[in-house]
Amino acid sequence: MGLGGTIEYFSDLFGSNHKHKAKKQLQTVELKVRMDCEGCERKVKKVLSSMKGVKSVKVDLKQQKVTVTGYVDPNKVLKKAQSTGKKSEFWPYVPYSLVAHPYAAQAYDKKAPPGYVRNTEAVSDARQESKQEDQITNIFNDENPNSCSVM
Repeated sequence: MGLGGTIEYFSDLFGSNHKHKAKKQLQTVELKVRMDCEGCERKVKKVLSSMKGVKSVKVDLKQQKVTVTGYVDPNKVLKKAQSTGKKSEFWPYVPYSLVAHPYAAQAYDKKAPPGYVRNTEAVSDARQESKQEDQITNIFNDENPNSCSVM
């Protein structure tokens, strides 16, 4: 390896070579896409499958849910879905089991698929509060080997 090759090697190693783009992480993007029939489903699946980096596209027509897995940018996936002419947005629901209880159902939860509620700031705050409560209760949990015990 000559001097030029060595410099190129170290420049690649330390990332100072700007010729290479940063690699994207494998991720899952969930979208709510308004689809009325199997033709709509095929169109959406075909368009999203053609994107560079996409590994799989799963469509649930009943829930109007599209799950895209791959080395993709979520915003580009959303824009590509919107390019089909179908109303598209990021999946706006969270599983009901992740919400702090008691949970007062909101009017807009009626459109949510069974077992889901609309993801709002109130739900996010309640989930955060629930996590903190879980952490506190785990401090005194008998199954936690590092827990405190009061005798």
